[in-house]
Amino acid sequence: MKKESEYFLDKEYNTIIYTKDDLNFKDFEGCVFNDCNFSACTFLAVTFIDCVFNDCIFSEAKINYVALRTVTFNRCEIKEVNFAMCDKLIFEVHFNDCILDFSKFYTLKLKGTPFINCSLIAVDFMATDLTSVVFDNCDLYRSEFNKAIANKADFKTSFNYTIDPSKTKLKKAVFSLNEVKGLLFTHDVIVS
Repeated sequence: MKKESEYFLDKEYNTIIYTKDDLNFKDFEGCVFNDCNFSACTFLAVTFIDCVFNDCIFSEAKINYVALRTVTFNRCEIKEVNFAMCDKLIFEVHFNDCILDFSKFYTLKLKGTPFINCSLIAVDFMATDLTSVVFDNCDLYRSEFNKAIANKADFKTSFNYTIDPSKTKLKKAVFSLNEVKGLLFTHDVIVS
């Protein structure tokens, strides 16, 4: 017997620590979550539409069965989260001042996604469509871009990236002159 989803519209949630199954089979639209902790959650059949998360913690949450449709994360800690298993239908996210270290976006379509002032250390962008993505002042240390499509992506203000142009599509991508060494690492070239 299939469980019926609960629907919540235009609600605000403050300082809640969610347990493993608290959000399962729930749909949230136009909701705002402030200072909430989702780390213990194992999401199952959860949908967020036009929702905003402010100062929330998702680190190590299991978001395998989540739909994120026009969702904004502000100042959130989202370490070691596998976004690759999210519902790919209308997947749209925005990240502002977030810590996304060790998270995975493998094979997702992130066209035009803004990452503003984010820590993206060792993030998996392998085979991801990053067309027109904006990496504004982001730390991309040890992030993996192998087989990604980063055409027209904007890396101009970001730093610590190492991207192999022979393994990543970068047509019309924008980089700063100061960080161009991150494109030459495989060629054993020294830029000074």
